[in-house]
Amino acid sequence: MLGDLANQRRERAIARRIADARFPEVCTLDQFDWAFNPTINRAQIEALAGGDFVRRRSNWILVGQSGVGKSFLMQAVGRSACAHGFRVRYVTSAELLVHLAASLADQTLAKCLRTYTAYDLLIIDEFGFDSIERREHPESANLLYKVLDARHQKKATALATNIDFDAWGSYLGDPPLAMAFLDRLVDRSIIMKIKGKSYRASRANQQDS
Repeated sequence: MLGDLANQRRERAIARRIADARFPEVCTLDQFDWAFNPTINRAQIEALAGGDFVRRRSNWILVGQSGVGKSFLMQAVGRSACAHGFRVRYVTSAELLVHLAASLADQTLAKCLRTYTAYDLLIIDEFGFDSIERREHPESANLLYKVLDARHQKKATALATNIDFDAWGSYLGDPPLAMAFLDRLVDRSIIMKIKGKSYRASRANQQDS
């Protein structure tokens, strides 16, 4: 009976951490179609799901074109990290910039940075997905750098992007800052590059046929 109560408390705690992470979808690795893009290293992803990189405070960078499964894998690994007892937060790059810009405007940036630094694993999705957020927030590159600098060697950060490293200077609009950005992010990081077909394009073709 005591064991059942302990298990119930553990399951409730996991459910709370998953809710707090704010994943937009329910993604688990057992749902992933590994055969669709066989270049994805399943063993490496499953090792990441064990949470050791979070314990080591290492970063994980996933580079690949849209539709290859980056967001799904990030969310699945993040959900597993919640099950291992870690505090996780999922956010898109655009959402993060909105939060940071708002905190800058109302002079609560320090508090906002402390919030994003507190998570054991911060997942930043869709970095480079759209340039709209940069046009709306000219200070965006500096704000993103502040988040990475605050977390550097203290907590794990995962970032999914569709732009390769050599294009970051152009994307951020500030090559020296991009170098500092990469220095913080790449240090002690696991870098994976996915090449393959788009799941979304494949599903759209199947629906049209």
